[in-house]
This record gives sequence, C-alpha cells and structure tokens, in this order.
Amino acid sequence: MGSWEVIINPLSSHRPAAKGSRSVTSPQQRKNYSSSFLFGKRKVAQGTFLVGMALIILFSLIPAAGIFVISFTDIRSLPFLPTHWVGWENFKTFFSSAQMAYNANALKNTFVYAVSVTVLQNVLAMLIAVLLNMKLKGRTFVRAMVFMPTVLGVTVIGLIFELIFNPSGGPAAAILSLFGKSSAFFGDPHSAMALVILVAVWSGIGVSVVIYLAGLQAIPAELYETSSLDGATSRQQLRHVTIPLLAPSITANTLLCVIGSLQSYQLIYVLTGSTNKATQVLSLVIFSQGFGGANGMVLSQGYAAAVSVVQFFIVLIVAMFVLTYLRRRETAL
Repeated sequence: MGSWEVIINPLSSHRPAAKGSRSVTSPQQRKNYSSSFLFGKRKVAQGTFLVGMALIILFSLIPAAGIFVISFTDIRSLPFLPTHWVGWENFKTFFSSAQMAYNANALKNTFVYAVSVTVLQNVLAMLIAVLLNMKLKGRTFVRAMVFMPTVLGVTVIGLIFELIFNPSGGPAAAILSLFGKSSAFFGDPHSAMALVILVAVWSGIGVSVVIYLAGLQAIPAELYETSSLDGATSRQQLRHVTIPLLAPSITANTLLCVIGSLQSYQLIYVLTGSTNKATQVLSLVIFSQGFGGANGMVLSQGYAAAVSVVQFFIVLIVAMFVLTYLRRRETAL
C-alpha cells in the first residue's frame, strides 16, 4: 500500500481483511481514529450531527412542508374566517391572464436584478480581492472598510442611501444640479432599478471579497514566481493562474449571489416601497400579498404561499443549472 493510502485511511496499514475475518487494528490506531472526531469521541460527533439534523428538520423542512400545504388553502389573516381546501386555485390565479402582466413584470425584474447583482458583485469583488491581496500599506484597514457594509442592517443601508439620493437636497441631487439636471432617483422608473442594484452590490460585496481573499491566500506564491520567470505578465497570471485556481471560490460566490438575489426583497422594499412597478420583484409580491396587500387583491396567505412555492422551484432550477455549469467550467479550467 502506498503512503498516500495510509494518510487517507490511518486505520489501515495493510490490505482489507477477507470477508468474515476480524479487523487487526492496534489500540493506538483506534485511539488516533477516535481523536480525529469532534471533542475526541465518535459518539459525541454523531450526537452533534443528529442535533444539527433535528434543527434543520424542525426549523426548515417542517415549515417548508407547511407552506406547501397552506398553498392549497384560502387561509387569510383575518380572524374567525374559515379555511377551505382550494386545491390548485391559487396556482391557477398566479398564472391567470388577470395576473399575468403583473407577475411577468415581477419575474422580469427578478431576473434583471439577480443577473446584474451577481455579475457586478463578483467582478468587482474579485478585482478588489486581488488588490487587497497585494502587500500594500494600510490594506488591513481597507479590508475592514470593504467589509463594513455587511455589518450594517438593511434598514440602515436603505436610510443612508435615501438621504444620499434625496431629490429635495441630497448630495446626489446637488451634484446633478451643477450640470443643470435633476432626477427623482428611486422614484424615477428609468433609474430606480439601476440604483437599487448599485446599493445591493455595495452592501453585499464584503462577503464576496472575503471569500475571494481566502481563495487567493491559498494559492502558492511559487506559482506566480515560476510564471514570472517564464515571462508571464500580470494580466496573463490573472488569466492563467489566479482565475483557474479561484474556480471553487467563484462557484461559491456565484451561487450565494444568485440564490440570495432571487429571494431578496428587503432592500428594495426599504428603498422604493412595495408598489413601484419598476422594482417589483417576485419576493416582494409574496411579502406584499402575505402581509401588506398587492395589486388590489384581498390579503391572502394561501396565495402568497403558492407564489413562494413557484419561487422555490424557480430558484432550485436556476441554482442547479448554475452549479452544473460552473462545475463543468472548473473541470475545464
């Protein structure tokens, strides 16, 4: 047996025993094997795993199953109203001609928002991470500043940018007035989505930068030294060394951005409200219908649950497609 096999399986210093024969591992090997588990004991590790699975089932799978069941009812938030099993009626309403224009606009805005945030955030985060990975003076302070927006809450971020883009006297309005122009910013249907995307990228770029920095610091410096000796430029090193070795980080960041942006509505709600057609996304439809009313319809948690089920399958399909594509790209690189 090769040395690498011994490292992978520390209990085996020989070939597997024949069927029916007893294992001949030594007490020291069994002790080393047990010490590799969390807290040093296998039963404790198994118990920790079971507790984690129980929490996932209790707080994730059971509520998800409950939402799926509720989507087939007409449950409402008003008290003393009877709840009836309506079957597929909520889903038929979602795909009906009466709601098609409203929901199609929400779906279009959702994909525009998700694609734009994912592309911009990953490109900018990678460039910033490459710069912050260099030996620059004060880079620790700059890293903290880049990550700072992640610490702020959605409401705080929304209020900050509401003040910045206040059309009555904010800094952005003052700058535009120097050129003889004005804008309603978040109230303008032509600029609202673009501004929301920029704010979303600013608020979430810190996490992406940290993931890319972790991937960059795992790349051996010898690879850059060898490529420099071979005459590779900085751009060639980025293309043929950095990006291929950052492929797992790119996959993780892209999936996080895609899934998060497809389900996001909080920042949009704070910045533009729930009735702005230019920034209406599918998650905001669910929130508005379940808790605040939407499109003139009567408040219905059953219908909101049905829309959330539709959203779940959209996110699942998109995430699986992106994951499959990026895994193939990792292999190609």
